[in-house]
Amino acid sequence: MDDVDDGSGQALIVPYRTDATALPELFADEVSRARAYIEASRASATRRAYAADWRVFTAWCDARGLTALPATPGTVAVFLTAMKDGDAATDPPRIPKKVSTLSRYLAAINDRHREGGYLAPSEQDGGHALRRTFAGIRNTHGVRPARKAAADGDILERMLGAIEGDDIRAVRDRALLAIGMAAALRRSELVALTFTDIAVVPEGLRIFVARSKTDQAGHGVWIAIPEGRRIRPKALLLAWLRAARIGDGPVFRKLAEIRVAARDPDTGAALTDTDGRARRVWAEDRVQPRAMSAQGVALVVKARAQAVGLDPADFAGHSLRSGFLTEAARQPGANIFKMREVSRHKSVEILADYVRNHDLFRDHAGERFL
Repeated sequence: MDDVDDGSGQALIVPYRTDATALPELFADEVSRARAYIEASRASATRRAYAADWRVFTAWCDARGLTALPATPGTVAVFLTAMKDGDAATDPPRIPKKVSTLSRYLAAINDRHREGGYLAPSEQDGGHALRRTFAGIRNTHGVRPARKAAADGDILERMLGAIEGDDIRAVRDRALLAIGMAAALRRSELVALTFTDIAVVPEGLRIFVARSKTDQAGHGVWIAIPEGRRIRPKALLLAWLRAARIGDGPVFRKLAEIRVAARDPDTGAALTDTDGRARRVWAEDRVQPRAMSAQGVALVVKARAQAVGLDPADFAGHSLRSGFLTEAARQPGANIFKMREVSRHKSVEILADYVRNHDLFRDHAGERFL
């Protein structure tokens, strides 16, 4: 077998050629295209995270004179331990990592080894010790998830009510919050929506989610959103589409603040400062052709939560999705299977937790004697 490097820094193993001639350019192009399909097998966010994690590992190895590729199970075990414990003596101090971050580090290291044609450290001789090290870290420190607050019906209604005016940012943010919560969308799904993914029907809206975390193959699914009387997602989305004049492309778009020259209200002449430069003033937001970022969704949620007196640190983009599930779980006769039609969870266990958490005190076994 030959290891062919197409410039990505990662080898692609192909069969030996039957002759000793150099690989033709055409074949190199085919290898490059095969690499592109390999990259497409994983979500872009995962690829970026793995690349960042690999840089952390290689920098740690370089500082200690250790080999990162291939790495021994012992090297990786000590690395995970060092990352979990942190180091106050470094400059800047290394903050102890969460167990979930260590799990991703290990996945990234194993993945890079497989990409390079090596056995993953956890699969090598001695890999058992590495697995036991990680299990010990997990058992010692636990894996309790840190959940953000849910923007349920009451909170979302407050957030929407506090967005004053009909300027373009206000109209966009109202639609963003309402659709994100009503369709239980992840922030990546929210910013990926395009105009053709929206269907207006008499009952409300139908939204097509083309690809998601649990649908990497891109089969897609239609989600129904009722017209609504409280949050009114349909009305708020249509108001945004009209205001932004969106007829194709991304639905939720980046806004750019523009500055224009200040002008005399009587003559219309541009005003200048003492140095002769045109005096600039902030003007309205301008809708951009590209979609807003996933991080932009989180910033909107945080800002709108803060505006109603809530701690923005408690909220994030996922608050909209969890808000729908939290509110749905509170309804009489909550049906986890109907909830899954919207949330698209592969397992009902997570949905059952939402219902169970709401029902913790309902018909409690100790209610009559405690």
